[in-house]
Amino acid sequence: MTDKTNKKEKLIVILGPTAVGKTDLSIALAQKLDTEIISGDSMLFYKGFDIGSAKPTIVERAGIVHHLVDNLEPWENFNVTDFVREAQSLITKLNQQGKIPIIAGGTGLYIKALLEGYEFNETADHSEFRQEMTALAEERGKEYVHQLLAKLDPQAAEEIHANNLRRVIRALEVAHFGGEQISRAKESRADDEASLCYDVYVVGLNRERQGLYARINQRVELMFAAGLEQEVRSLLDKGITREMQAMQGIGYKETAAWLNGEMTREEAVELIQKSTRHFAKRQLTWYRKMPYIHWYMADEMTGAELLAAVTADIQNYFNNEK
Repeated sequence: MTDKTNKKEKLIVILGPTAVGKTDLSIALAQKLDTEIISGDSMLFYKGFDIGSAKPTIVERAGIVHHLVDNLEPWENFNVTDFVREAQSLITKLNQQGKIPIIAGGTGLYIKALLEGYEFNETADHSEFRQEMTALAEERGKEYVHQLLAKLDPQAAEEIHANNLRRVIRALEVAHFGGEQISRAKESRADDEASLCYDVYVVGLNRERQGLYARINQRVELMFAAGLEQEVRSLLDKGITREMQAMQGIGYKETAAWLNGEMTREEAVELIQKSTRHFAKRQLTWYRKMPYIHWYMADEMTGAELLAAVTADIQNYFNNEK
């Protein structure tokens, strides 16, 4: 690689659709490389949102330091600008300690913005803001963007259907430019590692679709068995409202609707499973915009074989640049 590339801070990213196995691989890899993990999953940021977000427990973290986990109160908002700022600071700090940090998570917009160097400033262009909202809708769904509008302008959200994305984004634009600072994302072309902001090896985990969907369905069942109902009930009892950003996560909004008598438990489980499967599909669509990902099929090898393959490829990648 060039001298310019060698001056970049080093980074490892593990991404992939929900329930594919990112957590297990990231922890095992962090142990092997003696490093720390930065969460790239927007739901893991919130305190008290544990079961429905599949947040690794303290025991599961196996002594590995996890950053950007439990760092926000449920009523706080966190966007792509905040993530990039926080992640950049942590990456610098860990590189200075001689460690190559691992970002693990599935929020594609956040990771793409970090790696490709989106520029954020106060003099936002409206078209760029609309692009960011459109990207969020692609990844998280139209309902998610509609809920952002509901928080800023409830009346507008009442009048505009979530499926009318163009009008929802236009209303968000008006609400934002009425007072809040807007982030402008400058789209950059990134076709390979050399054009990225970091000296980064991006691991993509995937599974055969039906196998992935089966894992998703089972995970939802296990979440309810682990006490998702009690977790959501406790959050609501503490005054966390269904309108807050944290409560818009898949699993939480459906469980809250069931607890409010809007559907049965069985309907809630089925809806969470269906919504999670759709989310996984959107994630994979999003990752196709990131051609620098190195893909691994997690169902074609054991966990030990996967760890060995990824570790060898990462070591070769960083060793070959010297």
